[in-house]
Amino acid sequence: MSGFVEVEVGGRWTEVCAYRDLLPGRGTAVLVDGRQIALFRDRAGEVYAVGNRDPFSGAQVISRGLLGSRGPVPVVISPMYKQAFDARTGACLDEESAPALPVWRVRLTAPARRCAGDVAPPSGNAHRPETARP
Repeated sequence: MSGFVEVEVGGRWTEVCAYRDLLPGRGTAVLVDGRQIALFRDRAGEVYAVGNRDPFSGAQVISRGLLGSRGPVPVVISPMYKQAFDARTGACLDEESAPALPVWRVRLTAPARRCAGDVAPPSGNAHRPETARP
C-alpha cells in the first residue's frame, strides 16, 4: 500500500508521513500542533496514533516501544517500565487505575493527488514531492 498518513488533532486532519515510512511493529514520533504523537503500523497494515508521553515515567518515549498483541488486542509496550497499552483506546492493560494514553484518529490518503508533483532525484534516493508542506 502507498499513500500518506493523516492524524486528526483538534478537528483538523494533518498529514504526518508517508505510509511506507512506518515499519510494521515499530514506532515513529511526530509533532502535530505541539503534541508528540507515536505512530505504529501493525503487520496487517493498520495504523495507530497514541500519545508519546509515558504516564509512568513522564518521558516522551512511547514511540520507542513495540507494537504487539494480547490475544485480539493490539498493544503498545512502553520501553520504560514495560506496561502494555491498548493501541485502539490507550487504556493501560497492566494497571486499571493508570492513566490512559491519548489516542487520535488516523486515516490513509491516496497518493494520486501528488503524482504530478513528484520528482525523482538523480541520486536514486526516495521521491520528494515538489508540493510538500514545510
